[in-house]
Amino acid sequence: MSDATKVAGQLVDIAGRRVFGAEVTIADGRIAAIEPIDNAPANFLLPGFIDAHVHIESSMLVPTEFARAAVLHGTVATVSDPHEIGNVLGVAGVEYMLDNASQSPLKFFFGAPACVPATTFETAGATITVEEVEQLLADPRILYLSEMMNFPGILSGDADCMAKVAAAHQLGKPVDGHAPGLRGEEAARYIAAGITTDHECFTKDEALDKLAAGCKISIREGSAARNFDALVTLLGEFPQQTMLCSDDKHPDELLLGHINTLVRRAVAAGIDVFDALQAACLNPIEHYKLDVGQLRVGDPADFIEINSLTAFEVSRTWIDGELVADQGATTIPRVEPAVVNQFVATQVDPKQLAVPAQPGKLQVIEALDGQLITNRIAVEPKTIDKKIVGDVGNDVLKLAIINRYRPAPPAIAFIKNFGLQRGAMASSVAHDSHNVIAVGTNDDDLAAAINAVMQAGGGLSAICQDERTTLVLPLPVAGLMATGTCYEVGTAYQKLDAVVKSWGSQLRAPYMTLSFMGLLVIPELKLSDLGLFDGGKFEFTPLLS
Repeated sequence: MSDATKVAGQLVDIAGRRVFGAEVTIADGRIAAIEPIDNAPANFLLPGFIDAHVHIESSMLVPTEFARAAVLHGTVATVSDPHEIGNVLGVAGVEYMLDNASQSPLKFFFGAPACVPATTFETAGATITVEEVEQLLADPRILYLSEMMNFPGILSGDADCMAKVAAAHQLGKPVDGHAPGLRGEEAARYIAAGITTDHECFTKDEALDKLAAGCKISIREGSAARNFDALVTLLGEFPQQTMLCSDDKHPDELLLGHINTLVRRAVAAGIDVFDALQAACLNPIEHYKLDVGQLRVGDPADFIEINSLTAFEVSRTWIDGELVADQGATTIPRVEPAVVNQFVATQVDPKQLAVPAQPGKLQVIEALDGQLITNRIAVEPKTIDKKIVGDVGNDVLKLAIINRYRPAPPAIAFIKNFGLQRGAMASSVAHDSHNVIAVGTNDDDLAAAINAVMQAGGGLSAICQDERTTLVLPLPVAGLMATGTCYEVGTAYQKLDAVVKSWGSQLRAPYMTLSFMGLLVIPELKLSDLGLFDGGKFEFTPLLS
């Protein structure tokens, strides 16, 4: 064992719920020995962290660049749903993620997207059929069926939905759930159909209903959807049935932390450290049958060194015995990513955004900070020259979605709580179909922001023509991801974030919140490229009523 590496410290035995001085020997990428020693260093050694549900695309980074940032925070593996790029490019998009991820030591475990397109009420770039889902599930690189967003389809026994679930079960692969707000008997029926997890709970009562039905709960804390505080006590009450996930994480926040920050917050909230680590390190391995080490003899050498069991600041990270992060720097080399896309750039004239005045109350989307759900409110429309316009004084702004796959007229709605007093912002990240979505205070800036994204072939923009401000972050990979590093993309994103906040937005993550205003599978009111959509009734609804 001449090529063996030895690492000493206070070993955190999560399963045994003890900490003891030890020397860990790494050989051939595995843990060759663990020997108790006296006078071990004060640093702590423990299994690496696992994000139990994440869309890598939402970081705006390709997998190789996501990895280079995540390992700095002790993340050694992710359970990744390539649903976003799947909606743009279909199976080819899933293959892109698999191929790019294979060039990184971080352990990306991908699922087969269950709902592409997410609904029939929007225009996506692709369809992933039942047969294609079956083919993906047969690939050993695909470990599970990713979130079954069409919970009404499961409850009604939709043939395609049930066939996808059955295909996963036949191969012994778990099925992730997605059922926001589902409670009681309906939640039990959904889970009884073979759903094994849910990451959409936003109240503890909802989570308790699903836990009682046999579902595991992934507690989500992302850049927009933040459910940790509501659910954190579950970690102590159900330590074997809970996991931690980010779901959607923007690059500026990934620069600061990942799952390690959730563990720190859990311990600070009074959760036993072993219960918190059980959710962060071990439960995803057991549930998804991941080839990730648990810091045991014979396991892959996937572990981390941290400074304390309260701060969880990561000093070093090893994956398969390779030191991939050391004192705040990654040793993973950069890989120049390939660029793939499906984008038909069209230009929008401000006149196309006009809404003729009509009788009735305006049905307005109320965005909720930190939540994917929205409210529906009815207001008297503000009209000028026989047109309904945004009411900046009352924070009712115009929202638009424009098809990015073929020329089509814009879909228009109105939204409250974005807070902009001037300018407009736009993005080609609009869950789930990723058409171009924009919100603004006037039609000229709104059209300019949309056109800037179109000209870039996808990206984020912020434009205020009165201030001569034009900021654009190109996302050339499927209109979802950049080709730069986390620092480069995170810095560019921070500039966009700062400028729209300077224009009045008080949302924690304005662009992330904007991206979810087209997410039809989350109630109550959303906008698709085909019109205003009632997520509770799952049908289109008029702009005025």
